[in-house]
Amino acid sequence: MHAIFASADTLGAALQARGYLADRPTAVSLFLAGRLGKPLLLEGPAGTGKTELAKALAGALGAPLIRLQCYEGLDEAKALYEWEYGKQLLYTQILREAIAGAVGQAGSLAEAAAIVRREGNVFFTRDFLLPRPLLAAILSPEPCVLLIDEIDRADEEFEAFLLEVLSDFQVSVPELGTLRAETRPAVVLTSNATRELSEALRRRCLYQPMAYPTPEREAQIIRAREPALPAQFVAEITRFVAKARALELRKRPSIAEALDWAAALALLHADRLAPDLVRDTIGALLKDPADIAAVLRGRL
Repeated sequence: MHAIFASADTLGAALQARGYLADRPTAVSLFLAGRLGKPLLLEGPAGTGKTELAKALAGALGAPLIRLQCYEGLDEAKALYEWEYGKQLLYTQILREAIAGAVGQAGSLAEAAAIVRREGNVFFTRDFLLPRPLLAAILSPEPCVLLIDEIDRADEEFEAFLLEVLSDFQVSVPELGTLRAETRPAVVLTSNATRELSEALRRRCLYQPMAYPTPEREAQIIRAREPALPAQFVAEITRFVAKARALELRKRPSIAEALDWAAALALLHADRLAPDLVRDTIGALLKDPADIAAVLRGRL
């Protein structure tokens, strides 16, 4: 699906048009993943733009984004599909008389049982199948972007199951048989590196480490979103954010939170980081009281 982009540069430009400034290595990795038909694993601290990259890719491609949010205890059923039991029950009640009439015409007990089995299969068709993200991506009638978000939060057992899906893009549903993807989705996996992922998963992916941007790079990102802010003031903001991230904080500020803070400062028509302004607006950047206290102690 990435084949619509002639080069990593054109892909990078398309991402930028969606508001995402990808550095050269990230754009190249994303371009190659598309051309090679490989998933791309983005790994790095929370808040470094991994999820936003997948969203920007979907926007650049004009494709739907299907997101599987991983968490501890996620299993195959929650990721693949489930049957709509309520809908099945409703149809059973509606068709009860018709089934009873068909059974009543049976010439033997065996024939009646065969009728029940045959009619019962009606309730295990695609009409009653509720696809979860993985199956939805496989069954998508159009190319899509499948985002498997925070894979490191899922159990190792689920990771092993995921290897099979990513290898063949097909799943077996006992009542329906094997369902295969007509078009392979573009797959992006993200990890906050809270646990070590298996070598088998890494082998199946292209890999791109993600880190917080340099102050200069983050200044470019902020200026793209808040062009009215003076360049010198943006540089002051990004230096402040970089110093905050260097502290031992419970949660380092993400790129999105730096953008929120810059937007707040723009709304206040600020042009320098006076101590009282920092104190009044720091909640846009930091979301933990201990972190706020630590940063303010170092600043004021």
